[in-house]
Amino acid sequence: MANEATIGYHLFLDWLAGGMILRHFLIDTDTASDDAVALVMALNYPDVQVEAITVVAGNVPLKLGVQNALYTVEQCQSGVPVYAGLAKPLLRPLQTAQFIHGQDGMGEIGLPLHGRVPAPGHGVDMIIDTIHRFAGDITLVTLGPLTNIAVALHRDPQIAKLVKRCVVMGGIGLGHGNIVPAAEYNIWVDPEAAKIVFESGLPITMVGWDVSQKYATFDDEQAEELRSLSSLGEFCVSIQAYLRRFGVEKLGLPGFDLPDPIAMAVALDRSVAVVTKRLHVAIEAHSELTRGATVVDHMGITGNEPNADVVLQASRQRFLEILYAAVRSA
Repeated sequence: MANEATIGYHLFLDWLAGGMILRHFLIDTDTASDDAVALVMALNYPDVQVEAITVVAGNVPLKLGVQNALYTVEQCQSGVPVYAGLAKPLLRPLQTAQFIHGQDGMGEIGLPLHGRVPAPGHGVDMIIDTIHRFAGDITLVTLGPLTNIAVALHRDPQIAKLVKRCVVMGGIGLGHGNIVPAAEYNIWVDPEAAKIVFESGLPITMVGWDVSQKYATFDDEQAEELRSLSSLGEFCVSIQAYLRRFGVEKLGLPGFDLPDPIAMAVALDRSVAVVTKRLHVAIEAHSELTRGATVVDHMGITGNEPNADVVLQASRQRFLEILYAAVRSA
């Protein structure tokens, strides 16, 4: 009965989309300010049905990440279920990025981020179940540390072969890190999980922080343009208050950058990735100096088989088109 109901629900969604064939997305997030914008983009994209959102500890502790995801889903007037996943990295204590996104992860602008209840069930179970339910036709988008995904793969390694595409916001294709010199935060916070994921056989497209720095940075004028588009635009900009400060004071940017949204744009529309190379990516999980580094073999020096499509250049214009269309849908 449950399967019949699920099939009927998705046929109904297809009808609502005017006969459009919907793509099925599964999003794993450590919901803070840029993650929320990425969720807005996916939840408002015409031919995408987000089947579930799973939350992992990262930018903020797990309970805060769940509340932030639920609040964002509400802002989009969506009924997509949100599931709580794992509350800490595989082998290490959690080191959040609240000093970047604010204590609540959403810029500390006074949002009511409490009292909402996630869907029953564990995020890891939902990842496995959703991938099996849409085997061969599911796009997995990861916006945070890869802890949930690594545990799902450990429990059911076969799911790696059932995912149509896995877009990972994490690492660095070219350049330097944003949490330590050699690494990007999502990989750095749980490098053991990242190692499992990159060695799993998942069809990974890696969108590193270098792509965001180059193509998804907003100065104050550009931020105000986004803010002016709608109430969702106002939401998307206001929650970047702490992130803007960090970008200007610590990273030398003219404002804030949006790594998760540009990764989501790549997932929503392949044309956003202008230059992509099939390369081998290894994860450094031992050295404290280079912990979490994504060691990208650009020259084929190691002889290892490529395991990821690494995005090196992106279309800012197409990224903005997707972002603006999403917030205008409000």
